[in-house]
Amino acid sequence: MKIAVDAMGGDYAPAAIVEGSVLAAKEFDIPIILVGDRERIEAELKKHGPEWGNSSNISVKHTTEVVGMDEGPAQAIRRKKDSSLKVCFDLVNSGEASAVVSAGNSGAAMAAGIFLFKKIKGVDRPAIAVSMPTLKGSSVIIDAGGNVDCKPVHLVQFAIMGDVYAKYVLKKDRPKVGLLSNGEEEGKGNELTRETHALLKDTALNYAGYVEGRDIYTGAVDVVVADGFVGNVVLKVSEGLLEAFMGMLKKEIAASLPAKVGYMLSKGAFGSLKKKIDYAEYGGAPLLGIEGVCIVSHGRSNPKAIKNAVLRAMECVKNKINAHLAEEIGKSCDIVRPGRARDAV
Repeated sequence: MKIAVDAMGGDYAPAAIVEGSVLAAKEFDIPIILVGDRERIEAELKKHGPEWGNSSNISVKHTTEVVGMDEGPAQAIRRKKDSSLKVCFDLVNSGEASAVVSAGNSGAAMAAGIFLFKKIKGVDRPAIAVSMPTLKGSSVIIDAGGNVDCKPVHLVQFAIMGDVYAKYVLKKDRPKVGLLSNGEEEGKGNELTRETHALLKDTALNYAGYVEGRDIYTGAVDVVVADGFVGNVVLKVSEGLLEAFMGMLKKEIAASLPAKVGYMLSKGAFGSLKKKIDYAEYGGAPLLGIEGVCIVSHGRSNPKAIKNAVLRAMECVKNKINAHLAEEIGKSCDIVRPGRARDAV
């Protein structure tokens, strides 16, 4: 197994990407191909000791182009044939790598997944599955931004993909699946959620019905299904809320001596909490529904996040996530493909 890492993607590339890759190579003993500007990558590798310039676990694939964060996804993949992102996908297609990790343009990563890896048979829209911390461990929200305009059949496919990911990668036993809505009652929701709800009840999933936003963090369900517009809003609100909470907490602690003393006594608990809610601990989000493994990391990914993104890629490959996805989508073909779903596609 080798992981192709887009060394030029992300706000802190290539420094943070290279450091995270070195950490992953050391901790997981896995070969990594750093893709991008050789001169800049090798300069970063030297900062981690001379042995990493000649390490058998780290190799460099030189490219001359980079996909910018503000570039149109499809156009960038078509026009920049030698971009670090596209070449990562090429390495998987040629058998030189098993998975892609990128903290760059997520739209371009999705476009590359669709155009270069192709979609799994029966999947209309690949989706991004993000792990979220809960009172019971973690849950998965899908889609977290890949598809802003969806139809009921797409959300059913997301539910099946989220179930497979939770089961085989996160090791959840018979994951409970919920559909995100503005209330738990049958009459709640909009036309999209109501039609999706009716379809999901006919699947073999452990479907719990509608869930509200607060249920994401209580752990009421293991998989939260939403269209990409709503899912991405939930993700960004969560990130902002956590950052604001930590900032307010720091101000309150600094405001008085008793608070400082209380913090020192509870420092271990605060450290554990910070670890649970830190996005870097989750590494990145898999793009599910494509015939290949691609982990999309946060643009602000630090070395720890990249290291854990490599781990997530390894887990997806090791657990044969795509084979399981294809199998489960195939079992539900009467719902996710022709029949009554035909008109919804």
